Amino acid sequence: MNNILLTVSYDGTDFCGWQRQDKSDGGEPVRTVQGEIEVAIEKMLKTPLKLYGSGRTDSGVHAVGQAANFECPYDDIAPENYLRALNGLLPPDIRIMKVEKKDMSFNSRFNATSRKYRYFIQCGKPCFAHESRYRWFIPRKPNINVLNDMASCLRGEIDCATFAASGDQSLSTFRYLENAFFYWEDEERGLLVFEIQANAFLWKMVRSITGTIIEAEKKGMSGKDFKDILESRDRSRAMRTAPATGLFLWEIFFDGPVRHDRTNGSVTSN
Repeated sequence: MNNILLTVSYDGTDFCGWQRQDKSDGGEPVRTVQGEIEVAIEKMLKTPLKLYGSGRTDSGVHAVGQAANFECPYDDIAPENYLRALNGLLPPDIRIMKVEKKDMSFNSRFNATSRKYRYFIQCGKPCFAHESRYRWFIPRKPNINVLNDMASCLRGEIDCATFAASGDQSLSTFRYLENAFFYWEDEERGLLVFEIQANAFLWKMVRSITGTIIEAEKKGMSGKDFKDILESRDRSRAMRTAPATGLFLWEIFFDGPVRHDRTNGSVTSN
């Protein structure tokens, strides 16, 4: 028996999120990343196996470094053989980037100490056509100093109820945020990035924070104004939710500090 950890990249545009859904509202199976990988594993190993993801991503959200593990009953398969075989069986919008063997006690969800997301925003100038699936276009260049003044409020253990989407089923809205900041990846081309890392996230939390900060800066608000919105714990004070298009699950960390956790088993979902 082996415990196999996969690092997964995917273009989320044509998926109904990460988590397998056996039936949609219309009664038909829907396409998910977990479901596609489990089908590929079954074809490779000739037996159905369950894949455990480090967290869920919603419809349209992408990933560079999603992590997921499964327990394989065979001991004699080298990691590079999993990599080659699974990528040969998977559709082109999913790629396995790395394969590792882990201790049997390892679980990609419960052993993850933090998750990092990046949100890509195209400001003012048009992007190339092939990039439009992966960026949120806004028709202006925001003041990055004001954006980072707002983002600086997102540090430490915080009640993030303001940015929890309606229908979120988490038992607690507290999350531990390691950092959050904006930077220009290419200022000349107008490519702005928002990076945020936390032990876990509420449903659509990253998109709600991103949209609110961008809208608040547009309205001439300050870091103090944003802090008031955050500390209100009032969902009605959050502004627009940024589209899924620009959001990437960037990296999963397993070796960071284990933060005080009030999440009660909730996982990443954006």
